[in-house]
Amino acid sequence: MLWSTTIFITPAFAQTAAAAPGGYDQILQYVTLFGPILVIMYFMVLRPQQKRAKDQADLIKNIRRGDTIVTTGGLVGRVTKVIEDANELEVEIALNVRVRVVRAMVSDVRSKGEPVKEAS
Repeated sequence: MLWSTTIFITPAFAQTAAAAPGGYDQILQYVTLFGPILVIMYFMVLRPQQKRAKDQADLIKNIRRGDTIVTTGGLVGRVTKVIEDANELEVEIALNVRVRVVRAMVSDVRSKGEPVKEAS
């Protein structure tokens, strides 16, 4: 009878207390676990996002008259005037219909216009 009950219940053996990992060992263990995860996260998430933000800033900075743009609201129009002081653009969205758009609201430049010819 005694033998059959020990199959389901394992006997408890006295164990000596193992030395708990010290502060340095525990920190080293966390660094080896989370370090690669942070590196992968940087290269897969943060770096591409920074590159996109830089490209968007360059796109907005290089808008000139004649460019066809798309705003974040979905309006498509042609830039007729660039207002540098107010950081705005005048955009023609239909024949003789012009609106002023803040530069930051431009999401895409569809086609680049010809450079403006200066009168000599």
